[in-house]
Amino acid sequence: MSLFALADCNNFFASCERVFVPSLNNRPVVVLSNNDGCVIARSAEAKALGIKMGQPAFECAGVFRKHQVAVFSSNYALYGDMSARVMAVLGQLVPRLEVYSIDEAFMLLEGLPGDPMARSRHIRDEVLRRTGMPISIGIGTTKTLAKAANRYAKTHPACDGVFSLAGHPNPDLILERIAVEDVWGIGRRYAARLKARGVMNAAGFKALSAEWVRKTMTVVGLHTLLELRGIPCIPLETGPSPKKSIVSSRSFGRPVSTKEDLEEAVAAYMSRAAEKLRAQNSVASCVMVFIQTSRFDQGAPAYSNAYSMALPVPTAHTPTLIKAACSALARIYRPGHAYKKAGVMLSGIEGTSGRQLSLLELQPFDRPKDKPLMRVLDGINARWGNETVRLAASGVERSWKMKQARRSPRFTTVWSELAEARA
Repeated sequence: MSLFALADCNNFFASCERVFVPSLNNRPVVVLSNNDGCVIARSAEAKALGIKMGQPAFECAGVFRKHQVAVFSSNYALYGDMSARVMAVLGQLVPRLEVYSIDEAFMLLEGLPGDPMARSRHIRDEVLRRTGMPISIGIGTTKTLAKAANRYAKTHPACDGVFSLAGHPNPDLILERIAVEDVWGIGRRYAARLKARGVMNAAGFKALSAEWVRKTMTVVGLHTLLELRGIPCIPLETGPSPKKSIVSSRSFGRPVSTKEDLEEAVAAYMSRAAEKLRAQNSVASCVMVFIQTSRFDQGAPAYSNAYSMALPVPTAHTPTLIKAACSALARIYRPGHAYKKAGVMLSGIEGTSGRQLSLLELQPFDRPKDKPLMRVLDGINARWGNETVRLAASGVERSWKMKQARRSPRFTTVWSELAEARA
């Protein structure tokens, strides 16, 4: 019998901020979105104050002041590195691991000595000891049941962060406490349809006819149903699947009007997208650029547009992709507008070794030095930090960069921002 576990970091972004600042423990903490716009992460104490996920920061200003809430800008360098550390510890403690998201990982427990609950508590304690990150672990005979057990563990303090549905005498009693919209694999649209049918929780969904679910919710819904019944349908993926498209975009810290500033931003976003493309050993054959003004500025005309262009030969060469992106930008840029956001998307992605060439191109147009140059660029940035070396086209001062007025130090990735210990 397969035995899965889901490890989920508790309030991940907020917990990352607490690791190096112990004085934040037991104090409400929130993390804001790009440009410090909305709340995207909350500690348990912040949730208790009624602060909502996605709530605009300006609406919470009074609550922040009254309750001395610690407010932080998004610190993605810190969050990404802390995630890697947690996953590295988990990978040392279990035979197989699937990194599901920045703060979640599925684990295979079968074959490990001892009681699964005791083993999971040991894993939880080791992650906390080595990284300072609190996690919750749910155990089940399928990934969907492990996800449900994890939700129960996080919402019931008596579980002390670990709960198992495997071998539970009455699993339906637990599934009845999980709303149908909270079941892994059921989206809002299907949840609304199920509620209209009188299905309000996971136990009710589990009792439905497999034929009806297959007809109404396709094979994905059927797999969810079977997994809730303890029949594994979703295997553990030990390697991430290559992305079919890669998007890189940000809102600007200030309105951008000039074409030169937009070109800098597009070049910076494309550099990041190209880096992700090479990381999965892929190339792209299509580049799309989009720009838009603010939807909330009532005093100026709104404008948004996008343009896609195919490349002669699929590539992952950053200068080539930037050149194509700037060419696409020139087709949609209109002077006289104050742009609030821009972005790029790479599509037509395929493996480097299997890329399809044009009938008119007998050889790829990449020059012999292109691949080694990109390899060196990625190696330097991987070792010394993101954008240690970057293309000049992506700008130097970047006055358009998103606001991060409350960003905490990048404790683990920037030498000048390392935490200091004084005896």
